Amino acid sequence: MKIIIAFDSFKGSLTAEEACYTAACAIQHVDKDAEIVEIPLSDGGEGLTKCIEKFLPTSTIQLEVHSPLMKKLRASYALSKDDTTAYMEMASASGLTLVAQKDRNPLITTTYGVGEMIADATKRGCKHIIMGIGGSATCDGGIGMIKALEDHKSLNCKCKITVACDVTNPLYGYNGAAYVFGPQKGATAEQVVELDNRLKQFALETEKKGLATKEMAHYPGAGAAGGLGYALLTYLKAELKSGIDTILELSNFGHELIDSDLIITGEGKSDNQTMMGKVPYGVLRLCKQKQKPVWLISGAIDDATGELSSNFDLVKSINEDDTRPLNTLMHKEVALANLYNCVQKYFKCFKF
Repeated sequence: MKIIIAFDSFKGSLTAEEACYTAACAIQHVDKDAEIVEIPLSDGGEGLTKCIEKFLPTSTIQLEVHSPLMKKLRASYALSKDDTTAYMEMASASGLTLVAQKDRNPLITTTYGVGEMIADATKRGCKHIIMGIGGSATCDGGIGMIKALEDHKSLNCKCKITVACDVTNPLYGYNGAAYVFGPQKGATAEQVVELDNRLKQFALETEKKGLATKEMAHYPGAGAAGGLGYALLTYLKAELKSGIDTILELSNFGHELIDSDLIITGEGKSDNQTMMGKVPYGVLRLCKQKQKPVWLISGAIDDATGELSSNFDLVKSINEDDTRPLNTLMHKEVALANLYNCVQKYFKCFKF
């Protein structure tokens, strides 16, 4: 029996690698002869580089860049063995977790460090950059990145850039970067309006330079990472792709799927957003094409619409029998134990 285990991270509790390994151990306890393939996944946000490093032979590049508040910071990205492809997360230089809660202010945070990472990769001779742009602390429309590329004389680089993106929001407007994502980055209601106006002005200036049409501000994903998607799309001619589709392709998931008997996926919390391009949805879509059974096992389940249970063959929360407070359930040791027990319990039913 061949089982594919393909989890996203359980944010705040487990990495994708930890979740996959724990589920694999639970299955091996039931069936020591099972063939288990662990494929930790990311939708373009947290964990993209670690996923790539598991699939492909790479080296780690460390460099000094500027943080969202323009303080010196050590960032890193992965480089293919032939030095032609760089795999990076914008959050390594401009992520929300790099800014203390009390200091979060998207009116001043910048993507300058992202530009420094791109400049470093191009100077090393990279022909292709694959970048995840989730988890940002910024809402500067990528202006900081552009400034850094100008400072490093790399703005006109010929490097191909593929953006792994898990959102489809436009640059500005009520569904845009400022209104949807600004508050979670520390913006007040008044600041959201100011940020949105800044992004509109940036789009107008970009259009006047002949780098964009008006429609490009409304391109799906232009509002990703506080508008960084727009700058990448217009100034660097990047291609914006579904984050999970990009990772599934790089991981050779489709090939492993051919002779599999069961696929188990999951994330921190599964709800109505899951079916809008998150990791479990990407896995589900490929599994259904091959008519393979797929389980959804997540930290929490909110299936008010019934959409999850009508698409996945099994939908379970690892905490279904644990009534302790959420802050307790999110402790790594508790999450590991509950995931192990949940997978073991239902795999026994599946096996026997």
